[in-house]
Parts: sequence; structure tokens; C-alpha cells
Amino acid sequence: MKNLKNNFVDHVKIYCKSGNGGKGSAHFFRSRIQPKGGPDGGDGGRGGHIILRGNRNLWTLLHLKFTKHIKAGHGGDGGKNTSTGSNGKDMYIDVPLGTIVKDAMNQEFLFEITEHAQDVILLKGGVGGKGNVHFKNSVRQSPRYAQPGKSGLDSANILELKILADVGLVGFPNAGKSTLLSRLTAAKPKIADYEFTTLTPNLGIVQYRNMQSFIMADIPGIIKGASEGKGLGHRFLRHIERNTCLLFLISVDSDDIMKQYNTLLSELEKYNDELLDKDKILAITKSDMIDEDLKIEISETINVPHLFISSISNEGLDELKDKIWNLLNSNA
Repeated sequence: MKNLKNNFVDHVKIYCKSGNGGKGSAHFFRSRIQPKGGPDGGDGGRGGHIILRGNRNLWTLLHLKFTKHIKAGHGGDGGKNTSTGSNGKDMYIDVPLGTIVKDAMNQEFLFEITEHAQDVILLKGGVGGKGNVHFKNSVRQSPRYAQPGKSGLDSANILELKILADVGLVGFPNAGKSTLLSRLTAAKPKIADYEFTTLTPNLGIVQYRNMQSFIMADIPGIIKGASEGKGLGHRFLRHIERNTCLLFLISVDSDDIMKQYNTLLSELEKYNDELLDKDKILAITKSDMIDEDLKIEISETINVPHLFISSISNEGLDELKDKIWNLLNSNA
């Protein structure tokens, strides 16, 4: 069976060229009863566009990894009887929701795709040339020329995927993110007792009351210095920009829970201070390892709202889902 762990691709560079416009026609009308008719050359068709389209069924840019050169069709030439040439075939590039597009030369942000079936023209096709019928006037009765079509455009672009999810899991490696996701959803992330088990984002749907649900994303663990690109760095931080709220997970066996929490906040702020405006929940994981007295002791050292959870014993998971649901719907 093909190894799926490398199928998540969130960054590709593509080269695109829109179609050339067709040539206008310099044709003259001819018939048995009118052997020297006037100009009747039609216009050339426009070249095909390069269009990006949102597709909610995609979750990776893998399909573009080995299809980097994309060309649209050329417009057809104009014909007689002022007939216009056919338009070139538009080329659609389906991308997952959350894809941003940049100019590869200067890294300038161009646009983003966030909705299903959303279409954005990346490159317009060349305009078709005008036929000679447009150049007839009282002085020039028989123009013998027509316009050539305009050439299409070409560009190199960077596509970056930022995961769209309601809840993003934030924590150091081995904080229990993958275990929590596997317990709350049907997702099957790799779980092991060592750092960076998760190297690519995993998405899962959390079933809530009354057939309601929300999407949770387990994202590679953050480390100190991630905002400068250390560890998985920007690959991690890029994905949490799209999450509606952030669930911070810190293991109960950490030496200093508040210090770790503040380090996580600091890394987010350095990367993008707007991340701190998102709703946040702090959950202390692996709480099945300690008794109630120790939980009270630990709580006295934490000066922000928090709760204790365990993905093994299910402790606090219902309360956690309630808190998340209330946050997601507080501004609805």
C-alpha cells in the first residue's frame, strides 16, 4: 500500500501561461452576384484564462506537486462573414480551501481561496485581434489588414495552504495533541512517545450534541524559536492563522506549566500578533497521572482559566467540547 504520510503538500510553485488571442480576419465578402464585396473579417477569440477554483474535497496541494507547468488554450482566428473565432479553453486549477497565492518573484500576496466553487482569474487570456470590418470608414473602404491577437500572460506563483479548521491544537511536541484528536474524532494520526510524531496536519470532525459538529486540526508541535523558523517553524505557524480558536495543550508532567504557556504565546506573537486575538483554551493533558490534591496544587500556579483532561480516561473531554462549542458560537 502506498505510504500516505508524504501525501500532505502545503507549498508548491507553479508556472502558468494564459492563451494567446486569435488573429482578426482580413477577409472580403465574395459571391457570384457580388464579386468585390466589402470587408467582412471577424474578430479573433480571446485566449483561455488561468483560473483557480476552491474545492472543499481537497485537503492538500499534492495534485500540483508534479504538474507545475499549466497552459490555457489559444483563441481561434476570426473568419469570414464577421464570424468571431472561438475562445481558448480556460484552465481551471482546483485547490483546497485556505490556499493563498503569491507572486514567486517578490512574494507579493495576490489573493486567497476560502470558499467552495470560488473562482479567481490568476492570468487573463490575450484579447483577440479585430477583423478588418472594424477599420472600414468613408475614406478607407477596403482595409486589407486586421489586428493580431494579444499574447497571453505568464507567471510563476507560489501556492501555500493554510488549514481551515474551527479549532487548532497548540502545544509542544508530545503534549498529547494526536491522542486527543484520535479520541474526539475518527482521525487516525500517528501516535508515539517521542517528539515530532506529527509532521503534517491532521483534520478530524468532532461530533457534538444534536448532530452538530466542528473541525479540529492537530498541527505539528511548536518549539521555542519556531517564529524564527526553527524546528517545523513557519510550516506549523502558517496553519493556525486560519483557526477560529486555539486549544493549548500542556502535559501535566511539565516542570512549569505557566512558563510553557507563555512561551507558546510568545512564539505566536512573534510570528503574527493577531493570533493572540483569537479565543484561547488551556487544557492540562494526561491528568489521569495525578490525584485531585495535586490538581489543586497545580491550579494554584496557573493564573489563567484552564481545565484538566485525559484522553485515556476521558476525564474532562465533555467539558472541553462544551467550552469549545460555546466559544465557536459566542459571536454567532
